[in-house]
Amino acid sequence: MESRVVIRSSAGATLTSKDYSSPGGANGYYVLNAKWSPDSQFFVYSMMSSGGHSPWSFPIWVYSVKKNQFASFSDMINGSPTVSGQFSISAPHSMTASTWKQPGDLDDKVPVNVDLETAFDKLPPPSK
Repeated sequence: MESRVVIRSSAGATLTSKDYSSPGGANGYYVLNAKWSPDSQFFVYSMMSSGGHSPWSFPIWVYSVKKNQFASFSDMINGSPTVSGQFSISAPHSMTASTWKQPGDLDDKVPVNVDLETAFDKLPPPSK
């Protein structure tokens, strides 16, 4: 129950992919929820641990069509973790997810809203 996310062109060619599997099948992640932004420029998906480690953490990843790259949503919110696998996307490409109000306080979640295009533009270039 581990995932590999593959982004393909309309002709079926693989543009990029990201593998979340682990060698033993118990330390990776699987896709919990996934949605395209209304303008079809961003693909967003939340992950859940396949082995039960960090059960409070639900990493969210975002794929940008324009940049043809993945980015961690956590990097878009100053390194804060996402503490729920649920998120929403509104037109054209704003996303809302939950993080903690205070570091380590899992009972006090707060929503964080991000314009995905602006957030991608602020990220450092990916390392090769």
